[in-house]
Amino acid sequence: MIIGLDIGTSSTKAIAFDHGGTIITQYNVTYPILSPQTGYYEQDPMQIYEACVRSVSEVMDAIKNCKQEHRLEGIAVSSAMHGLIAMDEKGNHLTNCIIWADTRSQDIADNLKGTPAGQNLFRQTGTPIHPMSPLCKLIWMNKHMPTVFNETHKFIGIKEYLFFQLFHAYVIDYSIASATGLLDIHTLHWSKLALAEVGITDKHLSSLVSVDYVMKVEDEVIAQRWKIPVGTPFVIGASDGCLANLGVGATKPGVASLTVGTSGAIRVMTDRSNTDAKERVFSYILRPGEFVVGGAINNAGVVRNWFKDQFMSELSQSSLGTDSSALFDNEIRSVPPGSDGLIFLPYLTGERAPYWDAKAKGLYFGIQLQHRRAHFARAMIEGMLFALYNVGIALEETTQPIETIYASGGLARSVLWVQMLADVFNKPVFVKENVESSAWGAAIVGMEALGINGAYLSPNTIDTYSTRYLPDENNHRIYMENFQKFERLYLKLKEEF
Repeated sequence: MIIGLDIGTSSTKAIAFDHGGTIITQYNVTYPILSPQTGYYEQDPMQIYEACVRSVSEVMDAIKNCKQEHRLEGIAVSSAMHGLIAMDEKGNHLTNCIIWADTRSQDIADNLKGTPAGQNLFRQTGTPIHPMSPLCKLIWMNKHMPTVFNETHKFIGIKEYLFFQLFHAYVIDYSIASATGLLDIHTLHWSKLALAEVGITDKHLSSLVSVDYVMKVEDEVIAQRWKIPVGTPFVIGASDGCLANLGVGATKPGVASLTVGTSGAIRVMTDRSNTDAKERVFSYILRPGEFVVGGAINNAGVVRNWFKDQFMSELSQSSLGTDSSALFDNEIRSVPPGSDGLIFLPYLTGERAPYWDAKAKGLYFGIQLQHRRAHFARAMIEGMLFALYNVGIALEETTQPIETIYASGGLARSVLWVQMLADVFNKPVFVKENVESSAWGAAIVGMEALGINGAYLSPNTIDTYSTRYLPDENNHRIYMENFQKFERLYLKLKEEF
């Protein structure tokens, strides 16, 4: 077996796979997002490291109780992007991990975006100018936390922190590096242009390595804590977004991967960088010659959870023990597509693609007396899907038409949501039996790195193992009437935000 270790925003999952992608066992550890003041979003890096330790050790304990014997061949890592941690020379973190949702560098991004310098940086790095970017975070830190900035030995992300704790070395894979706004994606070296903008040298950053880079755990104390054998290989892996494409088999032209968790994203894989002239979508690297082009939205699962907690809290536990997600879907199902004209802009935490507007706000539009809670619930989901569809339009204009979508993440567990997705995009949507796409993508990279001839599925055979959802053209027509208003509402209200 191989373990895919997926470090996400809200939790870390360790998932043990056999060579065919079947999940043997898994364990999930959640942790909080800290918000010391408005616009600040951080996490304790040691808490996330401990979540990695616990999730893997729990999986190893569960494996011992399996009837069938399984041998751990390695651990491959997927992680969220855009995190920033300042480390001192002794290996102590001077800051928490400032995560993608943090908007403290909004003014920095506003001043840089659209300028010749900002445009050159985007073309060179493929990362849009936005507060999520470590580039903008570093400029902000240099300006507002000069003492910490000057005392920092290395600026790193959460996966680098994990590998430093394990191996006392600072290494970063090309995939995560390509989402920092600091890597020249054409030369695969740290961008001199970006470093000069920030005011650092490449010595302040980790050593660049390929996604199949392997390090082995030789420290007996560490191995014992993780409950893994001494000598266990760790494969550095890639970013969760790029690995999601690999995990679902969305590796061919015209095939998109759409993932919805706390946030959401739609991506396609290409053989070239495809930097968008309008700067609407990102261009990140999986491996040299394999680029993942796409866009992420801020407001997906986080908005659903907000709505459920604030307006449907009594459904969290029914007297019959019915799953709360099923109750939520039943509420939505009671309202027709289009929510009887109610439209929701889901920008509760600002927005990334395609607008890259951290000041955007949420909005319900068209409220009338006949609208009840179910309408607001359905409009909320439709608004989230419209935001993804908006990115899909930019993606098609940048690369080529999307013919097929593979859905994964939390959305993929709801038949209703996936059908709504198919109807909004007016394209067939496939959901694999295993929806843990990023962890499985990491496992695939891990098996390739370790020379394991796995029986994992090729993109040509994957449909046999998927559920297919075909779009309803009448529903699509209704959705498009609302979507056109959805687009116009943002453009009309942009200055008010």
